[in-house]
Amino acid sequence: MAMDRLENIEPHMPSLEDMQQWTQVIGRAQQLMLEQAAGATGRHLPFDPQTVADVQSSFAKEGMALWQRFLDTGGMLRNQPVPAPEGSPAARKDRRFADPAWTSHPFYDLIRQSYLLVSDYLMRLTDAVDGVDPKQKARLRFAASGILDALAPSNFPLTNPTVVEKTLQSGGENLVKGLQHMLADMEKGQLTHTDGTAFEVGRNIAATPGKVIKETPLYQLIHYEPTTDKVLETPLIIFPPWINRFYILDLAPEKSFVKWAVEQGLSVFLVSWKSADASMKDLVWDDYILQGQVDAIDTVRDLLGVKHVHAIGYCVAGTTLAATLALLTARGEADKVASATFFTAQVDFSKAGDLCLFIDDEQLKLVDQLSAGGYLDGRYMAATFNFLRGRDLIWNYVVNNYLLGQDYPPFDLLYWNGDTTNLPARWHKEYLTRLYRDNLLIQPGAISIDGTPIDLSRIETPAYVQAGREDHIAPVESVWKIVGHLSGPVRFLLAGSGHIAGVINPPAAGKYQYWSCDTPQPTLDDFIAAATETKGSWWPDWIEWIRGHGEKNVTVRGARKPGGGKLKAIENAPGAYVKSR
Repeated sequence: MAMDRLENIEPHMPSLEDMQQWTQVIGRAQQLMLEQAAGATGRHLPFDPQTVADVQSSFAKEGMALWQRFLDTGGMLRNQPVPAPEGSPAARKDRRFADPAWTSHPFYDLIRQSYLLVSDYLMRLTDAVDGVDPKQKARLRFAASGILDALAPSNFPLTNPTVVEKTLQSGGENLVKGLQHMLADMEKGQLTHTDGTAFEVGRNIAATPGKVIKETPLYQLIHYEPTTDKVLETPLIIFPPWINRFYILDLAPEKSFVKWAVEQGLSVFLVSWKSADASMKDLVWDDYILQGQVDAIDTVRDLLGVKHVHAIGYCVAGTTLAATLALLTARGEADKVASATFFTAQVDFSKAGDLCLFIDDEQLKLVDQLSAGGYLDGRYMAATFNFLRGRDLIWNYVVNNYLLGQDYPPFDLLYWNGDTTNLPARWHKEYLTRLYRDNLLIQPGAISIDGTPIDLSRIETPAYVQAGREDHIAPVESVWKIVGHLSGPVRFLLAGSGHIAGVINPPAAGKYQYWSCDTPQPTLDDFIAAATETKGSWWPDWIEWIRGHGEKNVTVRGARKPGGGKLKAIENAPGAYVKSR
């Protein structure tokens, strides 16, 4: 029925004016992007004349061929699709154009093919810029890609057949509902991805039983309730990233890494970072290491009367964990940590991906402007991460939420993604400049903690390094570099999917795969060539690695029960800090 109604839309042949309008739009878009790039570099952009000539010639040829196909076949008059030749930019598959009308209806097919052709031309022309700083060229390419994503015909109601059909069916009610969604998002200053009423922290997410046993101005320490009679003697302490809520590791019970780790017979502790407020304006790098990670490690060791702990650092908390290990090593206290696991963490930022494009003097000034109260509103960071995948995390929801007026689906991962955390402004800026911009962490002695110079190459703690094959926040090429900066034994594992799904992949789901290699490899390419693929979750591989440290089991009693030792229960997990704004 939908296709019948769309076919009743009166098709028309493109006129000379139509063709001229398309040409002018292309020219203006090209000029704007090139002027922006020239202004950023402070000079005219150099191009390889032959490359530009080849790109323009190819575009002219493809453009003429596109119009000629529609003219010769009379597709518009006969209301039939006009497929693009195989190998043409206009023939490539794109899930934004999944509705059959994009290819079966000639009006929309012409729009789709024209857009894909223009996109290919502008990206190739961007790549033809030569003789500029590689970072500036990457920034130009990122900007061009973002502009093209924003201008996709699928984002506009009159050029999206799905929206047109929905509007016809509902009498325009979808647009009214979409306007309500948009106004609500404008009010809260954040794009909504999911139905927030479907989840409650502590009830159906972040619901693994446990107790908060310590609270400082920086973090709460959660001790989870054991579910086995015996546990490994060495406890596990988890450091989640402070730029997000900790419960990415404790989503719905069937997805919870925390719950699964408890079921494997581990004494599990987790740090829940406080969302920054004005009282935290002076916090810096040293505080998150000394008053955060080192303090939590010592607290757990003292509570259970054990020599050391197993530690996990996720993303930026993994970066800090590496610095913590370097500090403990410099102090002769390396044995406080029996093993370190890094989830998608970076220490060498020379290949840190598109996030580096946001680190320049202008962006740092913007951070200052947005941090007048001494902390950075978490919505800024959420928007930054969304921009890295604008097509999936912005425009997809603009279409579904605002144009189609669809109800928000309940999805715990997207709820977590929208539950933002504020950051101490001074510390955040320091992190961006010293690590992302200046890459000081890998330089021996370039960074000191509490007056102690640190050197990653002195770390001999056994390490498990997990990376995501499709990670756009911590690219696998960047995560891999940690292998070359540590001196102890390292097991590197490459998981399917990206920064979140590559980590949160419970065995019961039977999803994705991972690649591992039992012998160390000198390069990432060598690892990929030698690695064995295993279907499903990598979590069982990790727990066997933990158990491989030859530790004994102990009976759960006394301090092994939350609140049963010298640190009494303050409140039930997940605690107050995860709910603070």
